[in-house]
Amino acid sequence: MRKPVTPARENISPSDLTFGLSTCKRCLWIKYWHKVTMPGAFPLVGTFSSLQENVFRGVATQEIDASLRPGRVTKLAEWVKSKPLVINGEPTRWRILGKYDLVAENEDGTVALIDCKVSDNSRDSGEFYSPQLEAYAYAMEKPAAGRALTVATMGLLVWNPNKVIGSNATTYGFGVTQVYVPVPRDEEKFLAVIGDFISVLEGPLPESGPTCTTCNYLLQRLSLEN
Repeated sequence: MRKPVTPARENISPSDLTFGLSTCKRCLWIKYWHKVTMPGAFPLVGTFSSLQENVFRGVATQEIDASLRPGRVTKLAEWVKSKPLVINGEPTRWRILGKYDLVAENEDGTVALIDCKVSDNSRDSGEFYSPQLEAYAYAMEKPAAGRALTVATMGLLVWNPNKVIGSNATTYGFGVTQVYVPVPRDEEKFLAVIGDFISVLEGPLPESGPTCTTCNYLLQRLSLEN
């Protein structure tokens, strides 16, 4: 496959640092150099995300979890963009661009970054999502424009749907359990992950991921057509 002179996109999505690298490097490479992705349908993700975010508008941080610094949620679903990433002292062409869920302004002048999830997946751990949250933090602390912030804490706010509530069509709803999962800051690990990510992008077309459903589908279909 031909590699263009310049990539189709130079802004790295924070979610690709988790789902992209762990799924298929070939699909990731094609996405950034040719802007081609497999269509996906997640019709309720945006709805649940908006509902969850708006519940916490203006809420005190310690109502979310007692471990958080005193503060209040002041920002919802805003885009952040970083300066060009610097890896091992060398500037790159790549930037972080993404939209976080919640940011709280702490009384001490720092901020808390909170990522909302509606899920019952055991994968929703701080370790798995750490690179994604660190990417948002990087963009907030090294913004392409505007005031730099200090991200003191990061975490996942997970809703796990576990029951139906209400007694008729006008009152039905879903009940959830809520858990806050702290995600420790680890910039060194993030820079290692983003360094590997950029090495994949700047290199030749990688092999397909063995568990990539997109590549496996295309290969099976091609074999049938031939």
